[in-house]
Amino acid sequence: MKDDRLSAIRHYLFEKTSASIHEIAEAVGASLPTVRRDLLTLETEGAVRRTHGGARIADSAGIEAAFEVREQTCIAAKRAIGLAAYTDLSPDMSVFLDAGTTVLQVARRIRMNPLPLSVFTNCLAVAQVLTDIRDVSVTLLGGRLRSRNASVLGALAERMLEQLWFDQLFLGASTIGDDGCTYTMDEDEARLNETMITRAARQVTRLDERLDLITDDSLAAPWLDKLAQAGCQTRTVSLDPEEAAEQGEDAA
Repeated sequence: MKDDRLSAIRHYLFEKTSASIHEIAEAVGASLPTVRRDLLTLETEGAVRRTHGGARIADSAGIEAAFEVREQTCIAAKRAIGLAAYTDLSPDMSVFLDAGTTVLQVARRIRMNPLPLSVFTNCLAVAQVLTDIRDVSVTLLGGRLRSRNASVLGALAERMLEQLWFDQLFLGASTIGDDGCTYTMDEDEARLNETMITRAARQVTRLDERLDLITDDSLAAPWLDKLAQAGCQTRTVSLDPEEAAEQGEDAA
């Protein structure tokens, strides 16, 4: 319960930047003395900075908090998709895992059930999850740090990719447009993703027969029809009823 409360405080302060102790206590449903103790713990960990009568998110914790907040969104669906993607892996594969929070669940599944793999990534969180696992070799690209994704981008990362080749690429998409293309809001990320696609035996790109798409079962029927018409191989994962209900509560 304490860990959940500490996480809730961190998330609240990340969204608000700063807040009074009374506001934090009301947001997480805890007493003022409990919140004061929690803030002391979080300050010791470097996650927050206490202020007069309140606290704010620590500058150094911004990247981690941003990624963590997005990681917990629709977590049940992301775990189910990650498990389905994991089943595509075979021993001794060379795999690239990009900086999406759904792709992170693939990394977590590898950690739970290790395979001998060569993993390449541009995501700090993925690299951290796969640290010190026997038979899993991890290579982190170099380049410019994009804080929102805790990811590495830019010309240096692109040049590194041009020297590599992967059996499998797992790429999370920010959105898929009506024109059948995948999109991201960051220009450098878009260029890097394009380079990833050219270096993978199984690619994720414009909707066509080369695409193997894994999604949850909430995808609308018109989109399933569009994917079928484009020739995509689409797999939908069903959520456990309890997990689906819990995800709905989290979203609310």
